[in-house]
Amino acid sequence: MSASGLDVFDRTLQTTHVWLNELMDSLGSDRQAAWHVLGAVLHALRDRLPPGLAAHLGAQLPLLVRGLYYDQWHPRSKPIRLRSARQFLDEVGKGLGNIRPVDTQDATRAVFQLLNHTLDPGQVQNVREALSERVRGLWPANAEDAKRAENTEGALRHGS
Repeated sequence: MSASGLDVFDRTLQTTHVWLNELMDSLGSDRQAAWHVLGAVLHALRDRLPPGLAAHLGAQLPLLVRGLYYDQWHPRSKPIRLRSARQFLDEVGKGLGNIRPVDTQDATRAVFQLLNHTLDPGQVQNVREALSERVRGLWPANAEDAKRAENTEGALRHGS
């Protein structure tokens, strides 16, 4: 029997815990910080996508995470365009202001890696392609891109 009486609630809660556990493992953080990281990165991403693509992405998220994703969303006819990876990371950082310090690059990379292996690959590719090239550089598509992203991170941390 279902713990809540509704299988859909049990499934979304279980899936959300799996997602948060992965973020906790990646970041060495607690569950509350992982939840804030997930929200901050998803909000920064959502606001940079055309509304239709943002909705398609939201439809692929677990029900509970979908609520976080859409929280305080005011769709614009045109997405916010940030050209640099640093600007994107600054936006993520704004969403992390009320928790213990978390490296925004690590947080962003952890959420993007989570999306890479939990969402439809075609959807991930569409979302990545909608971002500027520099922001897309934060989101590795595969192991080779992950290595390049680590090099980019090092350059960003050292002021390049």
